[in-house]
Amino acid sequence: MEGEKGTLEAGTKEQPDMTGPLTAEQLAAIEDEEILNNMLDKAVDFEERKIIRAAMRELLKRKRERRDRERAARMENLRQQGGGGKTGMAQAKSFSPPTSTSSPKTVGSPAQSHVARVKVPGSSAVGGPNTKDVKQMLLDWCRVKTEPYEGVNIQNFSSSWADGLAFCALVHRFFPEGFEYCTLDPYDRRANFEKAFKTAETLADCPRLLDVDDLMRMREPDWKCVYTYLQEFYRCLVEKGLVKTKKKMP
Repeated sequence: MEGEKGTLEAGTKEQPDMTGPLTAEQLAAIEDEEILNNMLDKAVDFEERKIIRAAMRELLKRKRERRDRERAARMENLRQQGGGGKTGMAQAKSFSPPTSTSSPKTVGSPAQSHVARVKVPGSSAVGGPNTKDVKQMLLDWCRVKTEPYEGVNIQNFSSSWADGLAFCALVHRFFPEGFEYCTLDPYDRRANFEKAFKTAETLADCPRLLDVDDLMRMREPDWKCVYTYLQEFYRCLVEKGLVKTKKKMP
């Protein structure tokens, strides 16, 4: 993973023609997450990367707020037509995920001693020389790639992934066409796990090494299982040329 530049290959959508230094106003006019993703990966100047990340956060926030307004309007119409009821009111409740500076909230069944089943491929080794360095590099890489995403604060390979948002953010970072991140519910853990793993399997050819049912039995997933899955996802990205690296992870 050493020397990894984390650059995406040119996407199917062209970047807007921007001459001179980028401004927040120019970036605010971009409504396509894929374009901002590509710009972020290609930017080398620290200040440029900073304002692009801010634009990404604002875009995701605007989309979420727009969806909340549309959902509230639909529920209001149902209520006026006499079809609201308690169920409709519950669905109309706005989704307010935790901010990017807070730890992801975990909602689910009480913690149990179960460990999520993980089918470790022969090429995946949790132990071995330099494992500590590889683990830290992988964690740092995940943190950088998910930085613009609201509700994601990656600090470890366990609790930081408990609500499924981190998996979704990492997959969405490379495949924004796969789903709308702003529509995710941080309290619907099962749906988040399913969406992330299904999209990664379909678009990145990444096998489902994690079992959703087992993940749902625990408040926090086993770190070795998460670590192994992220290693495999990273390798799949390298195979597809979506991540440039001088040295593959062991």
